[in-house]
Amino acid sequence: MSSWLDRIVPSIIRKSSSNSSNIPEGLWKKCSSCSAVLYRPELEKNQDVCPKCQHHMVINARRRIDLFLDQEGRSEIAANLEPIDRLKFKDVIKYKERIAKAQKLTGEKDAMICFEGQIEGSSVVVASFDFTHQGGSMGAVVGEKFTRAATVALEKNIPFICFSTSGGARMQEGLFSLMQMAKTSAVIEKLKQQGTPYISVMVDPCYGGVSASLSLLGDINIAEPNARVGFAGPRVIEQTILAKLPEGFQRSEFLLEHGAIDMIVHRHDLTSTIARNIRKLTKQDAA
Repeated sequence: MSSWLDRIVPSIIRKSSSNSSNIPEGLWKKCSSCSAVLYRPELEKNQDVCPKCQHHMVINARRRIDLFLDQEGRSEIAANLEPIDRLKFKDVIKYKERIAKAQKLTGEKDAMICFEGQIEGSSVVVASFDFTHQGGSMGAVVGEKFTRAATVALEKNIPFICFSTSGGARMQEGLFSLMQMAKTSAVIEKLKQQGTPYISVMVDPCYGGVSASLSLLGDINIAEPNARVGFAGPRVIEQTILAKLPEGFQRSEFLLEHGAIDMIVHRHDLTSTIARNIRKLTKQDAA
């Protein structure tokens, strides 16, 4: 026996509704910039760059490494490190629970992964922040992974590249987190003294203690188009200085114009551009 609702809803609507479960979840993605609805497999082929407006979408660290490094000869560095709750910190929830939640969500132990591998035949070490893991915040494990990866680059005298995207230092680790600014800066200085190239790539967004330390200390500082890079956010600065900031303040285009970074590179061109610069810095013959 049909209900009164079945009698008043047109059959075509009932049919469409009943077939909706056949559409796979996650097949479409909406661009956060232009609101275009994009077919996910095609978007992934385009390296998660919107074909309509060229907005560079957030991708996780492992996908970043997959897009950047040659497929053969990769090895992960310090994969076993994971954070601990030294301070027994609790805000809305316990830090220990926050770690477990982020690990379950991302499948990563912390907000950075590091690999040794090759790009276009040149040996490199690569570190990549994962913004999907607690906003890419830098705690003790991130600082230690970065330092271990840089040490591998030092020992083998091969270029070190870091993709930075972060909300800054991880407040749940207090001074242990802030110490990583000095720790990462110190190992970058060792790279500089030895003459081992360090290339920093800033990805939207890149803020706080990360931008104030490792992300702007590269021999070459690169950013993706329209990436936000700064220490404090624009609204915080405006409320502090009580003045209106320039249009596009902290965007990569503004930073390039004012000499804070060296170049802006589209995601499609990152591997070839960095490989070319590595050959120049290490005085290799052109591939």
